[in-house]
Amino acid sequence: MRPEARVVLEWTRAQLDADQLAWLQGLPLSKTDGDMLFVHANAFAPAEWEYIQGRIEAVRSLHATTCHYTFCGHMHEPKLFHLSGTGKAGDFVPTPGIEIPIPSLRQWLIVPGSAGQPRDGNPAACYALFDTDEQTLTFQRVPYDFELAGAKIREAGLPVRLAERLAHGQ
Repeated sequence: MRPEARVVLEWTRAQLDADQLAWLQGLPLSKTDGDMLFVHANAFAPAEWEYIQGRIEAVRSLHATTCHYTFCGHMHEPKLFHLSGTGKAGDFVPTPGIEIPIPSLRQWLIVPGSAGQPRDGNPAACYALFDTDEQTLTFQRVPYDFELAGAKIREAGLPVRLAERLAHGQ
């Protein structure tokens, strides 16, 4: 873990009371709902918090589940990966607001991006909407007050670099 991340983690823990910490510790590392798997980091080793850096990790996650739709948090850049029935993998960076058909003929790994720390050069928050009936996915971007968020980071005495990078989506 990077030293800055460790500082933020320790600061965050100090803000929470025992009940809040217990609630967080009681959350599952993954959750299956029908043909969908939700994981914070990856499906192949959820407790290790490894990032999906590219196709190799995405394929490992897709091979770790029989679900057709895997949603991963933890990553800060929106991306969509797929695996065909013949084992061919692909990926692409989605365009916000464009509906993408994602039929269950393939396995899909969806990384919606970050709600507050995108690192793709765009400071707007990211999310994705999945229409289960139509089997379509739409990635979205929405502006947020990163200047206020940065001011709060500075006021808390956290590393200044963390506040500065919000304006640049880094």
